[in-house]
Amino acid sequence: MSEDIIVDKSTLDLFRNRFGLVGVSPKILEIFATIIKVAPTDLNVLITGETGTGKEVVANAIHQLSRRRKFSFISINCGAIPETLLESELFGHEKGAFTGAYEQRKGYFEVANRGTIFLDEIGEMPIGTQVKLLRVLETGEFNRLGSSEVRKVDVRVIAATNKNLEEEIYKGTFRQDLFYRLKNLHIVLPPLRERPEDIVVLIDYFAEKTCSELGIPYKGIALEALNILRGHPWPGNVRELKNLVETVIKLEKTGYITLETLRKYIPPALPPYKVVEQPKEASLLFIPSAKEAHIGLELIFRTLLDLKKDIELLKHALDDLNSKFEALNLNISNNGSFHYNVIDDINIPSIEPDNLNLERLEKEVILYTLKKHNGNKRKTAKALGISERTLYRKLNQYNLT
Repeated sequence: MSEDIIVDKSTLDLFRNRFGLVGVSPKILEIFATIIKVAPTDLNVLITGETGTGKEVVANAIHQLSRRRKFSFISINCGAIPETLLESELFGHEKGAFTGAYEQRKGYFEVANRGTIFLDEIGEMPIGTQVKLLRVLETGEFNRLGSSEVRKVDVRVIAATNKNLEEEIYKGTFRQDLFYRLKNLHIVLPPLRERPEDIVVLIDYFAEKTCSELGIPYKGIALEALNILRGHPWPGNVRELKNLVETVIKLEKTGYITLETLRKYIPPALPPYKVVEQPKEASLLFIPSAKEAHIGLELIFRTLLDLKKDIELLKHALDDLNSKFEALNLNISNNGSFHYNVIDDINIPSIEPDNLNLERLEKEVILYTLKKHNGNKRKTAKALGISERTLYRKLNQYNLT
């Protein structure tokens, strides 16, 4: 949004006093303007943003400014309801529809008829339930569990998630057609670290409200304390800031937040938090992401394990080969009818740990055994303890054919 968008003071007061939506940054003013524009329509709305950015508060504001405000606003956390019960909770069930269904029950869609239903954590909804939700969005029709009767409702759906639904579509955990049906209008709530100019007005809002509950005057916040809060990363966003301010005031019973007071409730101050991701193509060195680094380390670890196994197998093979050579030399020395001059062109080397050449050893052992059996490949293979097929492959490998 361009910074020339203006939201008048009466609108700011409305959002602050009625809905608890507070801010003066360009990003939050754009959201205020969007809410005012979309609320009178019946468009479905998708709200995305990190945890604690106020997705449900925005959904409630849209409902309260719509023509449906006289009817129900029902909020459901799809991630908090077990998968086996979510469909029943949304669409209702008939008596005996499943074990434990002792009576007929309306679902949230029936209860919210003519009103608004807020589906928080929509990214956690099972695929099967997504299909039924898509049907309601397209036709307004649904069936209770255990019933063939088609029912109709008129409900506006506002959905929210902190997940990237486009990634979930790629993974196959979220339906693409449902995504586009929900996203008639998409509101993206910025994290608090991207709107630092709102921190002071949020502190004043939460502090004034808490002091009013305690019956003490709010006198403000020291500049040093404010600077620390401006530099905090706020992973929990507005919710984290709200909890901190309420905790400090309620436990200290003070209407003035000082640096000393604040230090009791947050870690020592760090430099202002700002994460700037460096594009990979702009880096002189390849810097893997955490996920890529984890995968790389896992591959290295597996390779090392495989290498260790190969070394162990090689040691066993060498030991076995030494034993065979010893037995072979013993047979030769004990066989009086056999003379070395028959195969004097073959040199059977001794196996020394410092001078190992397995290919040469294998080649000469094959030649020796082959000549010993007068070129009979079947007997040669049997004497070597290998198959004829393996022997032929070795002969080709060493050009002994």
